[in-house]
Amino acid sequence: MQVILGVIFHFIGGFASGSFYIPYKKVKGWHWESYWIIGGLFSWLIVPPLAAWLTIPGFTEIIGNSSSSILGATYFFGLLWGIGGLTYGLGVRYLGVALGSSIILGLCSVFGALVPSFYYNFFPKAGKDSFTDMINSTWGRIVLLGIIVCILGIAICGKAGVMKEKDLSAGRTEEENKEYKFGLGLFVSIVSGVLSACFAFGIDAGKDMANKANDLWKAVHPSQGEFLFQNNVTYIVILWGGLTTNFIWCMILNARNKSFGDYTNEKTPLLRNYAFAALAGLTWFLQFFFYGMGESKLGNGASSWILHMAFIILVANFWGIAVKEWKGVAKKTFTTVIVGIATIILSVLVVGYGNSLK
Repeated sequence: MQVILGVIFHFIGGFASGSFYIPYKKVKGWHWESYWIIGGLFSWLIVPPLAAWLTIPGFTEIIGNSSSSILGATYFFGLLWGIGGLTYGLGVRYLGVALGSSIILGLCSVFGALVPSFYYNFFPKAGKDSFTDMINSTWGRIVLLGIIVCILGIAICGKAGVMKEKDLSAGRTEEENKEYKFGLGLFVSIVSGVLSACFAFGIDAGKDMANKANDLWKAVHPSQGEFLFQNNVTYIVILWGGLTTNFIWCMILNARNKSFGDYTNEKTPLLRNYAFAALAGLTWFLQFFFYGMGESKLGNGASSWILHMAFIILVANFWGIAVKEWKGVAKKTFTTVIVGIATIILSVLVVGYGNSLK
């Protein structure tokens, strides 16, 4: 039952993350940097402390009493992750929701799942699975197999992206894909995929704060197991780092593109734009709200991370099809991306089975 609940929570989180960019497509007359930072203010500054306030009494004391080394490391990984989040937006912009998310999150899933396990080989920590632990156990080897299958699925989706570019260059469709730039999109996607994995490292760096929240919960509810929302306090500090990098870059772009006027431009549907940007930001945060719940049920970091990433990829590809990002491409191209999605689904099943054996 714990495993089933964990998978369900990760699916809800993946659905939120895979869907968050859709409201941005409803913003009219604003530059990318304008709606990105408005959404970011909600997802990185406003909603996280609100979620912590609703779920963790005394969360401000937990942060205030944490050591500077814990806060500094958590914030630092948030800074690096913020660059990944920033380039994520660019990757989706240039490659589309489906392909951009597939490439970025595929890389993110591999780095986020494997790098910590290698780290714990050299710096063991109670309750954390090292790569040696995984490779020497049946459940761990199955989880690693699932990661390999996921990588294969990402490669197939990437192949579909190359095929799509060829179809577009043949002039089959233009308007629906006017921002499609495979070369530039691939570059920023690689950067995003690598640095986005730093979010998992930030969660680990701030684990002491989550443990304190968990201890407070158990003191009041001794018979109810792990606290589902313990990571909400850690998210606040990580997202401060993410906000820092994104805010600086968006302000630079506002100045460069002379787009500061977007925020007050009455020629655009201001209320509608702010509402959709806020909705995108809220939806984005919900992914980690449910990720924390899923991790508390599954326990293993590698399994949780790969499931979360795979579900995001699946949902993003669904939206890519729904908003007709693949409209006009050859049948072989569309079939290829469907095969890629099916392969990722298989990886989810493999990882889930492996985790159930732990």
